[in-house]
Amino acid sequence: MSEVTNAELKALVTRIETLEAEAEIRRLQARYMFLCDTPIPEYGVKSDEERIELIMALYTEDAVWEGVGEYYDNQFGRAEGAAAIRRHFQGFWKKDQDPKLLLNVHYLTSEQIHVRGDVAEGQWVHCQPWIFSNGKALLRSSRLNNAFRKEPDGTWKITRTRTENVFVAPLQEGWATDYPSESVLLKD
Repeated sequence: MSEVTNAELKALVTRIETLEAEAEIRRLQARYMFLCDTPIPEYGVKSDEERIELIMALYTEDAVWEGVGEYYDNQFGRAEGAAAIRRHFQGFWKKDQDPKLLLNVHYLTSEQIHVRGDVAEGQWVHCQPWIFSNGKALLRSSRLNNAFRKEPDGTWKITRTRTENVFVAPLQEGWATDYPSESVLLKD
């Protein structure tokens, strides 16, 4: 059996760090989408203000959230910095929102994660059905091109959320008849 050289050991450590980073980024992106679902599936989270703070904990202070392309430019715009991103989410989950969002679930596909040391980018396609209290329903699909950074404490955070519309398809009223008003999945 031959001895492992320093170069081989360093290459192995780099490969392991890359795999760990990819796994952490995958969990981070999935957590973000999970927290954006309605009803909020995180048991014990009782308000959208609480939800927003959990989402904000996933972002760096200098992060950017933006919708791009011909459909999203005017709908979502660009929010630079944590305070602006928080305001974006506060506008999305207004207490007096009418019609009220009853259901919104994110399904991620087509994942690609590219790690380069302490920074990374990830691309996904996501699909999400929406149901509103006025009976309106739609299916939306978007491409995501997000960026991440490993912070000094070793945790990965989102530095950029960038979304571009693929399509929006109206759904007929009543296409989904049974859905919960709250989630209890993670109760115990």
